Amino acid sequence: MMRRKLNVGQRLVLGAPYLWIGLFFLAPMALIAKISLSRPAQARPPYEPVFSFGDGFSGLVKKLGSLTFEAYQSFGEDRLYLDSYLNSLAIAGVSTLLMLLVAYPFALAMARAPARVRPLLIGLAVAPFWTSFLIRVYAWIALLKDEGLINHALMALHVIDAPLSIYATNVAVVIGIVYSYLPFMLLPLYSALARQDPALREAAADLGASPAQVFWRVTLPLSRSGVFAGCLLVFIPAVGEFVIPDLLGGSETLMIGKTLWSDFFANRDWPSASAAAIILLALLIGPLLIAERARLRADGERS
Repeated sequence: MMRRKLNVGQRLVLGAPYLWIGLFFLAPMALIAKISLSRPAQARPPYEPVFSFGDGFSGLVKKLGSLTFEAYQSFGEDRLYLDSYLNSLAIAGVSTLLMLLVAYPFALAMARAPARVRPLLIGLAVAPFWTSFLIRVYAWIALLKDEGLINHALMALHVIDAPLSIYATNVAVVIGIVYSYLPFMLLPLYSALARQDPALREAAADLGASPAQVFWRVTLPLSRSGVFAGCLLVFIPAVGEFVIPDLLGGSETLMIGKTLWSDFFANRDWPSASAAAIILLALLIGPLLIAERARLRADGERS
């Protein structure tokens, strides 16, 4: 099959996403990777370059043998980073699961609602975005504190006798993440459910399937793309979250976002913090690329 020759305008349009990724993702990550190969120094900036981009490719090749990867080697000696990664993955995983359980019924109700009501429901779903993220997280402090509204309400209803200690715990961090990222889970689920053909559910019901069987065998499998997209949209930023653990978590809350902030701005150890950021990126992007490759292979086999 002959390939159609693209004109200059079409090449520019197709190249815009690659230019965006190169300028705002690859270039900053290349700078972070370079800093991770530097050594800490009491200076400004607080690191000593082992090599510089100004040395060119030949200079880099010449110095490859002298690279020590000291910042990366420190991860095996300092358990702080390992604990930060594991705790971040655990909190992000629990938060993602809770968001899926909360958002799915809402998305299903939105998709089955009359067409004239759906724009209003979508507007209500994204309404939290109209206010500052920081203000919304701050509001949860007033709700979750020992003398906060939630404890007052539960004690007034005689559900509890003493205030619950929620604020400054991992539970408060999970609540804050679930609240803040819920729309990112809700909208992909709604999109996947709204696209489903009602005739498929009607056919399953006509063949004798109960409402529960229709949901498990038709509705849920056909919404897998929305579940996958929603989980990725909330899990990846939740792992590196810094603001919510800092405001709602306590001193015992250990997440990689807080650890990176401490290394960058308190300890001034930019090489170690950069190496941690590179490892975090590899942990998140690697499985994502493998899953996407498997999905494309499965789609190709089905077609």
